[in-house]
Amino acid sequence: MSIIDRIETALVLAPHPDDEILGCGGVIARLVDNSKAVDVAIVTRGMAPAYAVDQVEQLVAEAKASHTFLGVRHSHFLDLPAAALDQVPRAELNAAVSKVVLEVKPDTIFVPFVGDIHIDHQLVFSAAMVASRPTGGFRPCRILAYETVSETNWDAPFLTPSFVPNIFISIDGYLETKIAAFEKVASQVKQFPNERSSRALRALAEFRGATVHVSAAEAFVLVREING
Repeated sequence: MSIIDRIETALVLAPHPDDEILGCGGVIARLVDNSKAVDVAIVTRGMAPAYAVDQVEQLVAEAKASHTFLGVRHSHFLDLPAAALDQVPRAELNAAVSKVVLEVKPDTIFVPFVGDIHIDHQLVFSAAMVASRPTGGFRPCRILAYETVSETNWDAPFLTPSFVPNIFISIDGYLETKIAAFEKVASQVKQFPNERSSRALRALAEFRGATVHVSAAEAFVLVREING
């Protein structure tokens, strides 16, 4: 039985719009195609004056269009300040993430990697771990950390955790869907050799796939799995 078969309801936690597509857009497409429920929670929103209101609204609309294209069941926007999560009380961030986890009740949560260079990613990871504590009542049985190009690979690996994947999920047949979903977030698409380009995203998926002898894959670090 593949990991896709074991997932019934998934929640993807994304610090910013497009992180969910970059990290696991192919897996989202594959899950939906296998009649699984997938929700996405975008934790932050750009706030004025640091971000222009019209640009933020465009990005939110693009994210919604991308989610609709992939077949995401519901998009949650938590609207905490982007690039400023370190200024939000930890209890407030934890409560916001915990609320969506309890609402969705996923058996599997996809989270940003704790070693990402962006502190928003680090804090969302920590909040997800708080929300997922197996202390009685509901808790997800599986937590997978995804990689985000230009975030996961840019911190100093000898000082911070390195992304060493131990789960590879084939997206053979879904890579083009992932690329198309990414391109719907048009304001975030860059030209190669920028990492946030369609070409670079395709190259990463093909490289991750080749390491396990499939045509394309997304790679994850298994943080926790509870069986029983």
